[in-house]
Amino acid sequence: MTNNISHTIESLRQRINDHNYRYYVLDDPRISDAEYDTLFAELQSLEKQHPEFITTDSPTQRVGAVPLKEFAEVQHDIPMLSLENAFTEEDVIAFNHRVQERLDRVQDIEYNCEPKLDGLAVSLRYEHGLLVRAATRGDGATGEDITENIRTIKMVPLRLQGKEYPPILEVRGEVYMPKAGFIALNKKAEIKGEKIFANPRNAAAGSLRQLNPRITAARPLAIFCYGVGKVEGGVLPSKHSDILAVLKTWGFVVNPEIEVVTGIAGCLDFYKKIGKKRPNLPYEIDGVVYKVNNLQDQERLGFVSRAPRWALAHKFPAEQVQTVIESVEFQVGRTGALTPVARLRPVAVSGVTVSNATLHNMDEVKRKDIHIGDIVIIQRAGDVIPEVVSVVIEKRPAITEKIKLPEHCPVCHSVVEQIEDEAIARCSGGLFCPAQRKEAVKHFASRRAMDIEGLGDKLVEQLIDNDLISNPADLYKLKLDELAGLERMAEKSAQNLLEALEKSKKTTLARFLYALGIREVGEATAKNLANFFGELEPLFSATVESLQEISDVGPIVAQHIVTFFSEDHNRDVIKKLLAVGVHWETVKKSASALVLAGKTFVLTGTLVSLSRDEAKDKLEALGAKVAGSVSAKTSYVVVGADAGSKLKKAKELGVAVLEEEDFLQFLQVIAKKN
Repeated sequence: MTNNISHTIESLRQRINDHNYRYYVLDDPRISDAEYDTLFAELQSLEKQHPEFITTDSPTQRVGAVPLKEFAEVQHDIPMLSLENAFTEEDVIAFNHRVQERLDRVQDIEYNCEPKLDGLAVSLRYEHGLLVRAATRGDGATGEDITENIRTIKMVPLRLQGKEYPPILEVRGEVYMPKAGFIALNKKAEIKGEKIFANPRNAAAGSLRQLNPRITAARPLAIFCYGVGKVEGGVLPSKHSDILAVLKTWGFVVNPEIEVVTGIAGCLDFYKKIGKKRPNLPYEIDGVVYKVNNLQDQERLGFVSRAPRWALAHKFPAEQVQTVIESVEFQVGRTGALTPVARLRPVAVSGVTVSNATLHNMDEVKRKDIHIGDIVIIQRAGDVIPEVVSVVIEKRPAITEKIKLPEHCPVCHSVVEQIEDEAIARCSGGLFCPAQRKEAVKHFASRRAMDIEGLGDKLVEQLIDNDLISNPADLYKLKLDELAGLERMAEKSAQNLLEALEKSKKTTLARFLYALGIREVGEATAKNLANFFGELEPLFSATVESLQEISDVGPIVAQHIVTFFSEDHNRDVIKKLLAVGVHWETVKKSASALVLAGKTFVLTGTLVSLSRDEAKDKLEALGAKVAGSVSAKTSYVVVGADAGSKLKKAKELGVAVLEEEDFLQFLQVIAKKN
């Protein structure tokens, strides 16, 4: 019986994988969506009944991971290099000439030509046909491990098709967000009052770098594969175009627009042809890429600096048009940032009618000398939200109006704060402003802040969207029937949340200060503030000068703190929080500098005697900063079992390394000094 179930499950997986291959790679579906959904549901049901047969490469396991705390570093075996850019036909002709000279060849070169997607380059490593790791390009040498997020993209095979693939195969590709998916994502975000992405590339990058894979899974991401990196134990074809053809047989999606051409004339013809197709392609591109097709020729040509000599990115010019700025409005983002947006006389750009353009910030407004009423040049250059490039000064009308930063937030009327030498102005009503409400409550409830178990991002959004809360203090006034009536909430889960809220009322002053979400006040700074003042009340009247006596608080952070506590709206929410019972034990004041102030630690590997969070808490309580990556400024790297690339980098940089036993002794000695 067990063997029959195992066989049925494996057969279902194979059928689903085959249908995925036909749908995504061959563009030749053989069953309807409804039939596919039935197969998938059958597999899910069997795996639920028999979890012992679940494997990581099952189609049902694309969103099976818990949220990450941070992305691990990945060292690329073969660097992921950037490409040299060309902007004119002369640049392309010069590139071809250099290629012919280096190869000592007069006959035309064969090139593989492909659209240049505006996305995010990634590396996919397969071992014996199974996806084991995915990484971002990063700086070319080191990227971030995004395996769980990549697994959520249905176009990425979890298990390769066929049997002729190498035991070790690294495939490289570009993750992107299709235009239709991008528009739908932004519409949904706009309805919910969430962040609007500026363009598909930003949306794709932001989606891939989510610490919670379930968020990534909800985003409409896609991928085209364009080459290979490290390959072991197998022989690939001798031409780049043939490698792409083989990748397709193994289950990878390759851009259907790719062509092999001969000579520079063929390259330029491809560029013109793709340029004409560009407005109607379902994805954003910003040019085309030419690659010498013969791999032996590629090897002979080699690399220069951080780019291969055998490839070139031929960029499209940004389309620019003129129009009039009719007015300027200031939008408030979820972190309080004010962005000036120009309302334009509608004009067609790249086939799209545009009526808004970002002005970025007031520094840009001043630098470009932009006035309301000006005739300006705007460009779209792949961005859905265009930007103002410059003012046509010679056409400036006799009467224009200067653009002024509002003194008060256009949403909540709190004071707008702009620190000297900072480009971005922000609303100071962090706990009160409706534009920042969701972000403020999510941060307040997070594990390192008030640690309200069960209050996830989706539930916060529901509570705000249903007008059940308007600030963090309202959380403690929620009723059982209100919670139980929400989507995916039953009476038991509602009761659990109420108990978690009650439990969270007992906290620490440091956690409470961190939970308030004051700009640039992280956990370490919050602890230093708590240790210095001992209680909350003195912070209400603290000055910029007095705050700078504290370790880790400079003039800018001090100004943020003063501005936050001087805002009546914020103080009112704090008083409401105290009134509903949020409390903490009195902190023993420590006006003197903590002994590890100014020191930076990095934790890596698994610690046996205490968790990494506990180690972080102990270090920060002594004034240290705990960072996520190793640099020349790192003071110590604390290593546990299975320490990886951070330990290697520490040794390369000559940073002091503490094994767990040494670290514990170090803490004991330091604690006595403090």
